[in-house]
Amino acid sequence: MNKLLPRITVITPSYNQAEFLERTIVSILNQGYPNLEFIIIDGGSTDGSVDVIKGYANQLTYWVSEPDNGQSHAINKGLQIATGDWVCWQNSDDIFYPLAFMRLSQSIQQNPTLDLVIGDINLIDKDDHLIRPQCYVKPTYGALVAEGMVMTNQAAFWRRNLHEEIGFLDESLHYGFDYEWFLRLLKHTNRSHHIPKKLGALRYHDQTKTSLNQTSFSSEYAKILEGLFQPGYLRYLYKLRRLLLTMLNGQVGYVFNGFKARIRSKLISKNEIF
Repeated sequence: MNKLLPRITVITPSYNQAEFLERTIVSILNQGYPNLEFIIIDGGSTDGSVDVIKGYANQLTYWVSEPDNGQSHAINKGLQIATGDWVCWQNSDDIFYPLAFMRLSQSIQQNPTLDLVIGDINLIDKDDHLIRPQCYVKPTYGALVAEGMVMTNQAAFWRRNLHEEIGFLDESLHYGFDYEWFLRLLKHTNRSHHIPKKLGALRYHDQTKTSLNQTSFSSEYAKILEGLFQPGYLRYLYKLRRLLLTMLNGQVGYVFNGFKARIRSKLISKNEIF
């Protein structure tokens, strides 16, 4: 049975997220996926994270706790020892939803030429309560340049051998390394697929990295996009594409609620001005 399913490697970079780490680990182990390689790269946590990891050590393929040079370096350490056919990383405060790996496996078996598979996510708070859903569509290089990060690592998987062709994550980046990686990946291949199901969740909380340093986050994104010019109108064409594909995926209510939220936001802003 195991040999019939693609081997999936999940890498979790960990640093002082003991409050959420166990939920991440359990969400991966409870997939019940029989051909799983699970690697945790901890950066020398001092908050009890290592004790959490030790509690699951016999179910992990590999783990280590030692100082590193940040999240992108930790993920690269995991990628360089990974043996899976497909790889991903899941942050130590985020989670996968049940059946995520089986849905990935089914997509791969139905289309063996795929290089990248993504799904939808939920945004959740520190107590796992839903903030809002986030739906995506089949990603393209042009869409990522024009619109920004219209996908997320919390529900993204790709072929491991792509790293042999286009390298690993850019360790000079600490906030936008995921965006730079997916841009590079989609520039290299257009064999991508979108699963219109919630595969994972991104957690928003006070210690979320982008909320702590928005200036550095914006600066890195500007650096990544430097020289990648596209006419402004393409942004609107890609947005229209995303809107139509989202509705074709059966997410009409999601689109309608998005419009309502935008209108409500504009009305609030207008009232604040006047």
